[in-house]
This record gives sequence, structure tokens and C-alpha cells, in this order.
Amino acid sequence: MSKKITLLMLALAATLAALAQEVRTYTFVQRGSKALQMDVYTPQTPRPDKACVIYLFGGGFAKGSRTDKASVVSCKALAENGYTAIAADYRLGVTPQRYDSVGFLHVNQLFTDAIDMAVEDLSAAIACVWDKADELAIDRGHIILTGASAGAITVLQTDYCRCNGLPQASALPQAFKPLAVIPYSGAIFCRNNARSYASAPAPTCFFHGTKDRIVNYKKFRFGFKKVLVGSDRLDRLFDKSGYSHWIFRFDAIGHEVNQYLPYTMSEFNAFVDMVEQGRTTFYDTHCKDTRMKPSEWSKMNIFDLYR
Repeated sequence: MSKKITLLMLALAATLAALAQEVRTYTFVQRGSKALQMDVYTPQTPRPDKACVIYLFGGGFAKGSRTDKASVVSCKALAENGYTAIAADYRLGVTPQRYDSVGFLHVNQLFTDAIDMAVEDLSAAIACVWDKADELAIDRGHIILTGASAGAITVLQTDYCRCNGLPQASALPQAFKPLAVIPYSGAIFCRNNARSYASAPAPTCFFHGTKDRIVNYKKFRFGFKKVLVGSDRLDRLFDKSGYSHWIFRFDAIGHEVNQYLPYTMSEFNAFVDMVEQGRTTFYDTHCKDTRMKPSEWSKMNIFDLYR
């Protein structure tokens, strides 16, 4: 190998190393013997607004991880677009032992417990990010929440709890309000059919498949007083109340949409930029993408997820 080629290869290696995203890990809360952690992906070229995106993984509150493939791919895509991306842990309240032993009739209580724990943990993660804003080189007023499936439920639920002063989100800094909430296949969980917001939620951009029956696109009832309210019904509520929001409805697709964040960065960025400008907008579209095909998830419902 010639000296010239060797020097070129060394230069290439140095360039690739420089482009590699720095990832730092922090413990943000201790829950018993378990330390909950978050991975911070620092962008090479940060956005001028120093925006930060906290990402929560999916998995039905039974599985998933901040380090799984979908989480890493999503956070890398966010960092490549200039965001400080943070993948956070939360406790998984629907364990195999629990749902195998109690049976499906008790899924409502499992979800109640699991969602409450996830909101508590996300609130603690946000408080940690808030405290470390200077160290992380982010703007406290530009914290965005996003997530997939169970993570999408959690980010929506956290803002719902914040707006309604519910105790699950009591760890949030008093001055905190998300710049935006961007759920992929999300919903809010309402007790006693209480679907209203006491104060306006953060501007929200919904991504959901119209055939989703795992996190139902419309709604799913747990008995008479508990309901999981999906993106279609939340869109109606936001329209009626005049809350700024966009909704992307993927026709003929089910729960696959929860994995779409890396493929929808243009829409993600457009929504964030609109919010940055202080505009209140309403956008509703049915869309298709030939790269995104239905899979077994389009045939599954919430109970199939745990079988």
C-alpha cells in the first residue's frame, strides 16, 4: 500500500470519527434497586434554537428499551437533523408474569398502573434534562416530546397530566411546557371519561395508521369509565377547543406507523419550525407512502400484542 493511499485512509477514518455522534449516559432517577438512565445524542451541527427531543421507546409497556434498534435509529435521525436527542428509560408495568397470571380481563388495571409509572418516569427524566440544560447546551423552552406506541401514549399522557395538574406528573418543573408533542401511534388514557384539558396542551403533531387496533386510531374502552382515546378522537377534541395541531393519517396501515419517525423527519421539522414561529395552525391529511407496507401489525389488536 502506498504512503499516499495510507494517508488518505487515515484522513477518511479521522473524518468519520469526527462525524460520529457523541452519546453520553446519565442516571436520572433511582426506583428501588433500578437506576433509570438516558442516552444523550449530541448533534454535530446543532439547530440554532438548541432544541432537544426526548424520545420514548415502544413495546406495549411490556418490552422495549432505550437501546433497542428502533430507539437508536430514531435518535440518530434526530441528531442528524440538529436536535439533541435523548432516549430515556421508563419502568415496564406490564410484565409477562403479571399478564400471564391475571388474565386479559385485568388489562385495564395493568394499563392504569403501567401508564402512571411511565408518566412518573418521563417527568423525572424531563426534570433532569431541565436541570442539566446548560451542560447539555439546550434551551429549556425548546424541549420536544416524542415516542412510539407505548412511548407515544406516555408523552401524550404526560402533557395531559401536566395540563390537568395530575399527581403522576408532579415531578415536572413548574415552568415546564413542551415546545411540541409528536406521538407516533399514540393515545391518552382517561379515567371517568375525563377527556378535557384544564389548560391548553402543547402544540401536537399526530402520526397514526387508520387501521391501528393495538393503540386504537379512534378509541378503546376499558370497562365503562376508562378509555384509551386515539389520534382520531383527539383530533376532534383539539379542533373543537382550538388547540394547535397537525394529524397525518396513514390510510390502510395499522400499528406500523409507530416506527415511522426516521422516515418523516421532513414533516417533523416542518411542524417544529411552525411552532417556533409562534403560529397556531391546523393541518389534517390522509396520506400514503409506497415505501411503507402493511405487515402483521395491521391485523393485530391490543390483546394479540400480549398473546
